[in-house]
Amino acid sequence: MLIDFFYTLRSAKLPVSVKEYLTLLEALQADVVGPNSDGAYGIDDFYYLSRTALVKDEKHYDKFDRAFAAYFKGVEMLTDFTKEVPLDWLKKTLEREFTAEEKAKIEKMGWDELMETLKKRFEEQKERHEGGSKWIGTGGTSPFGNGGYNPQGIRIGGAGKNKSAVKVWDQRAYKDYDDTQELGTRNIKVALRRLRKFAREGHEEELDLDNTIHSTAANAGYLDIKMRPERHNNVKVLLLMDVGGTMDEHIQRVEELFSAVKTEFKHLEFYYFHNCVYDFMWKNNKRRFSEKFATWDILRKYNKDYKLIFVGDATMSPYEILQPGGSVEYNNEEAGAEWIQRLTHTFPKFAWINPEPQGVWQYRQSIAVMQQLMSNRMYPLTLRGLEDAMRMLSK
Repeated sequence: MLIDFFYTLRSAKLPVSVKEYLTLLEALQADVVGPNSDGAYGIDDFYYLSRTALVKDEKHYDKFDRAFAAYFKGVEMLTDFTKEVPLDWLKKTLEREFTAEEKAKIEKMGWDELMETLKKRFEEQKERHEGGSKWIGTGGTSPFGNGGYNPQGIRIGGAGKNKSAVKVWDQRAYKDYDDTQELGTRNIKVALRRLRKFAREGHEEELDLDNTIHSTAANAGYLDIKMRPERHNNVKVLLLMDVGGTMDEHIQRVEELFSAVKTEFKHLEFYYFHNCVYDFMWKNNKRRFSEKFATWDILRKYNKDYKLIFVGDATMSPYEILQPGGSVEYNNEEAGAEWIQRLTHTFPKFAWINPEPQGVWQYRQSIAVMQQLMSNRMYPLTLRGLEDAMRMLSK
């Protein structure tokens, strides 16, 4: 088990050596940590011992915590039989796995029929249901509930499974992307530099050597020092980032991109949205309902000199783009497509960066819709994709 743990840490880009791993094994053999008063081995003790033996720099603590939690999730519960088994674990045993034939027999409902049927279910249903095809429940084929399968439905509570819900009846908390995230590679920064455009602006703080020599020579050898403003990258970027839901799978790569963008571009404005842009966006996910920024105000605030960059996987129900009220979180009055068109009309230089692997784009109907709205200016979050996007924006 600990060999796999060692490789998990290495996969998380932690600089863990074989020597440090052997040190951990020696500590365990020497009973540096042992059973507590009730005879059980605590995972907390092993956590501190392994972190001490394997991590030599505090800057790696966060990576270690994430890797440790991912690998040992549930181990403490499994090794202590005095604790109750969580109800969520019992629910897992009731999940069904559907064959391709069974999935093909399950029909979609249209948008209007879906919403009208949900109203009827709320009026008629009186108790909890499991594994059915009609009521609001779990594990079945009903379009209402969670944990089952339906090609298009409304997820009510629970975690997403098939990425096909057209609405989510659950309040979700998103997390801001960390713009201090250390890049695993400098390649992202290098790719972004294709968009840089330098101009001399500000106070005269830099020696203009060539002009000083020329002026001194013209002044009969008397020193005539000339100064000039420093060169700054004057490209203006408006960055709109999808957050939450399916984007959780891409947090690390988007954080790396966000960190690089903040480093490379002095004139940067950014906002968050979820799945598709609607009538408002936000800057702080903890206060996204109390500190909204109207999209109309954003359209008016920034001029057309800004380069507009969307970052998102464009993976959602097509209703979220094309249908008024299609947002999974609230009833938007206008379709997301309308707002996308307004943004791309206001900012002629625009591109969409997609962290989803390009090989799966053809299987996502919503990606095809968004590509059309973006005039096919969608690029993968790869070195080549970023270079192509920056080259297009710099024309």
